[in-house]
Amino acid sequence: MAKWLARAGVASRRDAEALVAEGKVRLNNRPVRHPATFVQPGDTVLVAGRPVDAPDRTRLWRYHKPDGLVTTHKDPQDRPTVFRSLPPGLPRVVSVGRLDLNSEGLLLLTNDGELARRLELPSNGWVRRYRVRIFGAVDEKRLASLADGVTVDGVRYGPIEAGLDSRKGDNAWLTVALREGRNREIRRVMMSLGFHVSRLIRTSYGPFQLGTLKRTELEEVPGKVLRDQIPRA
Repeated sequence: MAKWLARAGVASRRDAEALVAEGKVRLNNRPVRHPATFVQPGDTVLVAGRPVDAPDRTRLWRYHKPDGLVTTHKDPQDRPTVFRSLPPGLPRVVSVGRLDLNSEGLLLLTNDGELARRLELPSNGWVRRYRVRIFGAVDEKRLASLADGVTVDGVRYGPIEAGLDSRKGDNAWLTVALREGRNREIRRVMMSLGFHVSRLIRTSYGPFQLGTLKRTELEEVPGKVLRDQIPRA
């Protein structure tokens, strides 16, 4: 059931398991007790009283997230969200990873929560690349040392590639590449080096590029490209 709900774009697999545990999922008008419950063609599935259509073909979109939006479906502080900014007519989608409120750039969206989970796994080895503007005196040797990983406030971060692109006064632009992408990782690591991040733009996620997408622009990845880049998608 949890996998079926994720494929249907209701939520990530983990969140779908939580929905089952909370008693919010019914199959053929009976409460679902176990997330591994099998769904057959023609079955009726309800989540919180609302019917859920069977999973559509897997689709993926590139979205240029602007700063000022949070990557969540519901925000307790009622801040503007990515999902409220999407054009009407789009099926329910979930994000592949997140970008925080003040970050911008490439955000992948999919109608397949199971695919989102797969693409977030560090075991994929997919590189996430960013352009990062910092304030502070740049020591290129310290930047290079990040390739060995770094521990910040007791949290161990994996190897990070960080190179200086340009510098003007106390401001500099860096290109940063990493494979884990933990919450606020770049900001925390840069702060540990004495840098303040004033702008953070994700330019790529694995083989997918931000390219020329304008802010808030959305573009679907062609099915052939999706199949070539993600086997069995």
